[in-house]
Amino acid sequence: MDDDERALGGYSPEAGRNAHEADAPTLIPVPSLLRSLLSDHLDPGYAAAAARREAGETRRKASEWSWRLVAGVVVAVVFACAVAQARSVAPATRETQQVLVDGVRSAEAGADDVTSRRDALAGKVEAERRSRLEGDELGRRLLASLDAAEAVASAVPVRGPGLTITITEPAPTPDLSDVSKQRVEGRRQVILDRDLQLVVNSLWVSGAEAIAVGGVRIGPNMTIRQAGGGILVDNRPITSPYVVLAVGPPHAMQEVFENSAGLQRIRLLEASYAVGVTVADSEQLEVPGGSVRDLNFAKQIGPS
Repeated sequence: MDDDERALGGYSPEAGRNAHEADAPTLIPVPSLLRSLLSDHLDPGYAAAAARREAGETRRKASEWSWRLVAGVVVAVVFACAVAQARSVAPATRETQQVLVDGVRSAEAGADDVTSRRDALAGKVEAERRSRLEGDELGRRLLASLDAAEAVASAVPVRGPGLTITITEPAPTPDLSDVSKQRVEGRRQVILDRDLQLVVNSLWVSGAEAIAVGGVRIGPNMTIRQAGGGILVDNRPITSPYVVLAVGPPHAMQEVFENSAGLQRIRLLEASYAVGVTVADSEQLEVPGGSVRDLNFAKQIGPS
């Protein structure tokens, strides 16, 4: 069916003519509404509206893609600038880090030197005190009282049998995206200060007479605290493996410690996070003396 037929509702312009008879009347074809409905399913107005809508949709999509392209270019430029800036400041950052590391190492060396000098002077004072007080009975009684007080204050080294508890942080997992084994979000540390505190308290309950954590003696004024990603014992940083020495009757201590809350927590961390835990007895341990701080204020509690 050509365009002329469609324009007339589906009829040909020659419809109704008598081509065989001369001077026959000419009939004007009238389009049939039924034939028009059957041949043209869509009203021309609707077709024009659909065409306009399709054209508008095409322009909208083109505009959206244009904005996306512009946004992508802007993001790329921002990232490029950030990378360039990071590369430009990287040498200065590394230099600053190195300066900080050197400062920390220098401070640690200075602290160790001061500690050694303090220990040496304390030894000289102790030797001089004993040489002056051991000459008479009153001096010897005074020395005995001082020795007992220093032992209670954990100020003197202690040697004897006991237990050695070694706690090791788990090795990092190969899959860095696996956060199921991270006890603390954002870092790989599993052993916390409260874990070591519970172990120390359990050892006291088990009958320990002297305890050292990471080579630092635990006494009345000593604390085990968390500082960021590290653990401080008496303000001294310790790292994994955490070695806890407890002087006391090893067999009796181990029997009680095996059922204590401290070891049960460490065993739970061992099963859950692959923490390393070993408990061994020894016939000869040595724990150092702790630092003694002067009391500026004290209040008696209870009857004198």
